[in-house]
Formats: sequence, structure tokens, C-alpha cells
Amino acid sequence: MKITDIQTLIVNAEMRNWVFVKILTDEGIYGWGESTVEWKTRAVVGAIEDLKPLIIGKDPRNIKQNFQIMTKHGFWKLGVIGLSAISGIEHAMWDILGKSLNTPVWQLLGGKVRDKVKIYTHLGMGDMKAVYKDTMNVSGLIDHAQKLVDLGYNAFKVVFIPYTHYTVTNKNLKYVNHLMSSLRDKVGDEIEIMVDFHGRCGSGQSAIQYVKELEPYNPMFIEEPIQPGDTSTLLQIKEAICCPLATGERLIGLQEFESLFHLRAIDIAQPDLNHCGGLLEAKNIASAASVANIAIAPHNPNGPIAGAAALHFAISTPNHIIQEVMDKSVPWYEDVISTTPIKRNGSYWEIPNSPGFGIEVNEKEAAKYPFKQEILSPTEAYLDDGTVVDW
Repeated sequence: MKITDIQTLIVNAEMRNWVFVKILTDEGIYGWGESTVEWKTRAVVGAIEDLKPLIIGKDPRNIKQNFQIMTKHGFWKLGVIGLSAISGIEHAMWDILGKSLNTPVWQLLGGKVRDKVKIYTHLGMGDMKAVYKDTMNVSGLIDHAQKLVDLGYNAFKVVFIPYTHYTVTNKNLKYVNHLMSSLRDKVGDEIEIMVDFHGRCGSGQSAIQYVKELEPYNPMFIEEPIQPGDTSTLLQIKEAICCPLATGERLIGLQEFESLFHLRAIDIAQPDLNHCGGLLEAKNIASAASVANIAIAPHNPNGPIAGAAALHFAISTPNHIIQEVMDKSVPWYEDVISTTPIKRNGSYWEIPNSPGFGIEVNEKEAAKYPFKQEILSPTEAYLDDGTVVDW
């Protein structure tokens, strides 16, 4: 079997453009992957085109060898654009391998280690206005939370940390406490709540001050309190707080996680399977994390193919604890796929048995949503005095 072509299909989903990757072979078997990166669509598609000549004519079932070719034969080290391009290509090769052997990808990744996969979603289920705006006030926060509880979810994430710099105000600290206490009062103690800081704190101390307001309400974890890459400050935060600390969605490859694991600077690692290099690299990250007694909760706000890949990874990864999902992020989410392995039962995904990833794209329907400039929410990230801060 040989790769004859690699195609991309861009599907505009408002907040982001999904980048679907399709690998064709000379035996008629094809595979689907996803390389979505917010606000980097054209760059990722260009990177896929640049990588294509390296593996045209190769056997797609030699996944590790093809990964080596794409990462070692390009001379320049690859950042998030290049590794995201490779991730989508790698996903598609797994899909082909599973189809060629008539077995699900999770079986090829080591087999089943659980009978169902625990999931969580965002308030608003991917509606960006709900995720980043409505939940900054109590009425919107508890209204969206109740809707998820009514749908059977028992775990969800909130993003309500104010835009912050190096220090915090007493007003903001009290407001975060008010939001979290109101939310906990509304949903009760049985619901798992995660709080995403979105890297908005400019210092470790400002992050610690916010976490202290959240701790009495027992969040499942707090996520990305500072921008990625500062292991020393993460360790400072971890040693000062009394709830689990998670990060990793903006790290790529095992090498960028290694210092976090070595220093035990986090409790939960969050690699994004669309960005970290694919499923094999994610498995390497998970294995290294397990040695350090660190759990895995992969990041995934992307499209339906990314969800399928995350499902198969979760089924086969022992230290996986919960999976982020962004279903219903657009009203027509399920229209662009004609088959999917994802079946939700309450706050869990069921185990699929279809070959490969078990997903099929409705290309005719997907073509109705061509590339458009995404909504640029980060343009709102300013302080009152006009200082630009992290979104």
C-alpha cells in the first residue's frame, strides 16, 4: 500500500476553522485526521503541503517511520504549526491501518483499559459567547451550568478568571469567589468543576491568590494559571496551593513536557492530540507522566475527527482521567459527519468497535462551510488603561 495524495478540507466553525486531513492510497483505502489550530489555518494547510512530498509513495501503515521522515528530513525544527500538520497526517495513517486490519484504532494502541470514557464539556457546549462572556456573570454562569446538568453531564469547565496582569485587585478576587460559590451552590457537590485560567496571570503570585479563592469549593483542577514554558513558576504555584494543577495544551512533543514531569510541577498533563505530534507522541507523553504519577486529561476544543482520535486514545491509556469535548460548538456539528464512533451516555463516551477511527466525513455537507476568517476573541484582552494582556 502506498500514499498517493494528501488532501485538506477546511470547515469554518466560527471560532475556528477545522482542518480535516485525508490520505488517499493506491489500494482505495483512505484515512481521516485533523490538524486544527485556532487562527493559524492557512499556515497549517501550507505546512501539510510542504510535508506531503516527503511521504508520497510511502506505506501509510509504517506510522513511526513516516513520523521520523516528517520530523527529521525537513532540517528545521517544527513548532506548533508543523507538529499540528504532522498530527493530522498521523491520525489519518492510524485510520488507514485500522481499516486495513478491520479493527478499531484503540485495539492497535494497546487495547482497552476501561469500559467507558469520562468526559466533560464547557458551559454552552462550545458556544464561544457562552464560554468566554456569559459565564463572567452569575446569572449566565448558573443558567448554562443547569442546562448541562439537565443534559446528564456531571463535569464541566468554566473560564471566568478576569483579564489580569502581574497583580490582582481585591475586587476581582472577591468576584471570582462569588462566581465559584454561586456555581457550587447551584450544582451541588456531586458535579466536578474545572477552572481554566487561560494563562491570564502575569505572575505566579497573582495565580496563587485566585486559586486560594477557589480552593474552598474543591475544583477538580485549575488549568494553565500562567503562560506555558515557565516550569519554575508552575512549581511555585503547585507548592502553594491545595488543589490539582493542570497544564499542557500549548506544549508540543514529549520534550516540552519533560521538565514538568521531572520536577513534578503539575498533577495533570493536557497534551492536545492535534498539536503534540499525534497518537504515538501522546502515548510517549502519557507513559512518561505515569512514571511521575501524573494523570492525563487531553485538551480538545476541536472538530469531530479530533474527538474520534481522543476517544481511541482515552480507551487505551491507563492514566487518562477525563476527556475534554466541544460537541455542538456549531448547530450543524453532526451534519458534516455521516458516521461517528462517539456515543455519549450521560457524562461518558461508550466504546466503539468499528474499524479505524469509525468516522466518515460528509464532504458535500462540509463544503457548505468554506474557510472564513475566524472570530478573534483575543482582541478583547485589554486592561482598563489599555495594557494588552494574555487572553
